[in-house]
Amino acid sequence: MKIVTNPLKVDEVVNSRFIEKIYPSRAVFRETLLAGKRLTIYHGVDPTSPDLHLGHSTNYLFLKMLQDLGHRIVLLIGDFTARVGDPSGRLSARKSLTEKEILKNSKYYKEQAGKVLDFKSKTNPAEVAFNSKWLEELKFGEILRLMSHFTLAQVIERDMFQERIKKNKPIYLHEFIYPLLQGYDSVGLDTDAEVGGTDQTFNMLVGREIVKLYEGKEKFVITTPLLVSADSDKKLMSKSEGGYVGLNDSPGDMFGKVMAIPDTYVIPCFTLCTRVPDTEIKKIRTLVKKSEGRRDAKAQLAYEIVKLYHGESAAEKAGREFNKVFQRKEQPSKIRTVKLEKLDTDIVGVLVKSGLASSKSGAHRLIKQGGVKINNRKILEPKTLVNDGDVVKAGKRHFIRIAI
Repeated sequence: MKIVTNPLKVDEVVNSRFIEKIYPSRAVFRETLLAGKRLTIYHGVDPTSPDLHLGHSTNYLFLKMLQDLGHRIVLLIGDFTARVGDPSGRLSARKSLTEKEILKNSKYYKEQAGKVLDFKSKTNPAEVAFNSKWLEELKFGEILRLMSHFTLAQVIERDMFQERIKKNKPIYLHEFIYPLLQGYDSVGLDTDAEVGGTDQTFNMLVGREIVKLYEGKEKFVITTPLLVSADSDKKLMSKSEGGYVGLNDSPGDMFGKVMAIPDTYVIPCFTLCTRVPDTEIKKIRTLVKKSEGRRDAKAQLAYEIVKLYHGESAAEKAGREFNKVFQRKEQPSKIRTVKLEKLDTDIVGVLVKSGLASSKSGAHRLIKQGGVKINNRKILEPKTLVNDGDVVKAGKRHFIRIAI
C-alpha cells in the first residue's frame, strides 16, 4: 500500500479540527507521517451498549483521514475490558457485563463504524480486532509485572476517583487494573498510535508507557474533543447513560433526534460530527446567534448527519417527512402496523405490546405526562380502548396503526 506523504495532505490531517492534542507533539507526528512509514493506528471501544453514536464519530472521521493516507486502521472491540469496566468519568463502578451481553452489544459495531471507515477497500481495508485475543492469554505473573510499573498514587489522582473519595463512594480494586489492560492493548496490536476522546487520555498515556516498557518505542496518543455544549462541559452522547444519536438509527429517527438536541450543541456537532468545511461552519455560527436562524441551522445539521450515514436521498426524504409531521402536524407517510387481539386493546397494553413503552408503569407515566394521542386526540385515561385502524402516537416521533 502506497503511503501518501504530500505535505499539504499531511498538514490537513495533523491540523484537523478533530484533534484536541497529540503526544508527544503534532510536530513529531507530522514528521513521522511525512517519513512514509505505514503506521498501525487504532481506536478502542468497549461494547457497553449495542450502538455507536455521534460522540464516537469524531474518532472515525479522523481515522478515515489517516486511512486515506494509506495507514493501517484498526477498530478494537474491548470484549475483555468490557468485563472489567472503564472507570473513566464514573462516580460509581460500571455494571459487569456477561460474555453474552458483550457479544450481543458488539455484533453490529463493524457495520456502524463502516459507515465512515472503509472495511471493504481492496487496497487498504480497515480491520476489526478483539482484545480478548491477548488479554485472556495474560498470566497473573504478567499482570503483576504490569502493576509493578505504576504506583497507587498515579491512579488515585484521577479526577473521578478523587470525586468518589470526597463523596465517600467505593473504589474497587479491579478499576485500578483497567488502565493497565487497556494500555496492554497497544502491545497486543503492536500499534504506533491510538486515537480516543479526551476522557481516555489517562488510559491511553498508560498504554504509551507500556509500549515503551515492552517494545522500547514511542506510541503516539491522539486525543479527540468530546461532544459538549458550547456553554458547558456536559457531554451530549453517552452509551451507558442513553440519550444519544446512534450511527445505526434510521434516517427519520436520526433527523428527528438531531432536531431535538439543545441549541448550544449545534456548532460543536457541525465541527466534530460532519465534514462541512470550516468556512461554512463560520457562516452557520453567525446564523445561530439569531433566534430565527437556529431552526434552519439545526435542520442543516440534521441533513448533513443523515447524508453522511444514509446518503443524500435519504437525508432529503427525512427532512421532508420531519416537516410534514412536526411543522404541518400531519401523520407520517409510513406507519408501522401492530396487530392485536380484541382482549389487548386498552392503551396501556397497546403501548407495551408495540414497544412504545418498556413496561406498564412506563406506559402509565407516558400517558400521565400527556405524551400519548389516539387519532391526534390526547389520552389521559389509561383504560382507554383502541379500535381497528386507529393511529397511536407516543412521544414526539413514534406512530403505530392498530389492526384488530
